[in-house]
Amino acid sequence: MDSQLGDGGMPLLAAIGLAFDSYGDGWCSAVWNPTTMACNPFGIVHGGVYGVTLDAAMNFALNAALDRGDRVSTLQIDYSMPRGAKEGDGLTVRGEVQRLTRSVAFAEAWVRDAEGEVVAHATATFAVRRRDQ
Repeated sequence: MDSQLGDGGMPLLAAIGLAFDSYGDGWCSAVWNPTTMACNPFGIVHGGVYGVTLDAAMNFALNAALDRGDRVSTLQIDYSMPRGAKEGDGLTVRGEVQRLTRSVAFAEAWVRDAEGEVVAHATATFAVRRRDQ
């Protein structure tokens, strides 16, 4: 998993300013300084970019919890943005596994501002594909 630190193997994440910096069994964290690509013409982070960010964080956290060769795919994601963020803001992102079964997983993720206030939050359901299936 160390090779996935930084952009998680997805150039899109680097382009929007997201970089994973640590992980453990069922969690991950990242720093996010939104770039121009993440924002609308007024410099405010676009709502869909939160979806990409939160989904990536939950996927990373799940991959940190799975056995080598097991994979997940997003079935459903629900997210909200109670606060706004703008280009260049110093944000943190955290993804956590809430429950992992043989065939389904549930995860949660947050984007927080420099004061620790929640900017965006998500929950999601994932299909789990085990290597031995």
